[in-house]
Amino acid sequence: MHIATIIYTFFFGKFVGHDQTGNSYYKTRFKSKKEKRWVIYKGIIEASKVPPLWHRWLHFTSNQIPENNQADNFHWKKAHQPNFTGTSRANNPTKNQQVKPKYQAWNPNN
Repeated sequence: MHIATIIYTFFFGKFVGHDQTGNSYYKTRFKSKKEKRWVIYKGIIEASKVPPLWHRWLHFTSNQIPENNQADNFHWKKAHQPNFTGTSRANNPTKNQQVKPKYQAWNPNN
C-alpha cells in the first residue's frame, strides 16, 4: 500500500465498514462536489477480492452500505473467492486430461 493512500485516508477518510475478508472501506469525510469511495485491501491488492455488495457501493450503483457483511444467502450461492489466476489454485481443465490433437502435422519423410 502506498504511503500517500494512508495519509489521504487519515486526513480525509471516514471509515464505513469492512467485509468478511478484512478489506476496509472509506468515503470522504467532508462534503464536496463529488464523494470519493475507496477500499484498503487486507493482504495482496487484488480487485477481485471485493465482494459484490461492496463493489456495488464502491461504484455508486447503490448508496446502501452493506451491514454486518450481509449477502444474498441463497442455498445455491457459493462464497465469494478472489481471482486465482497465476496461483496454484487456478482453474486448469487440461491439467489431468490427455488432450488429443485435432490434426496431424505434415511430415515430409512420410
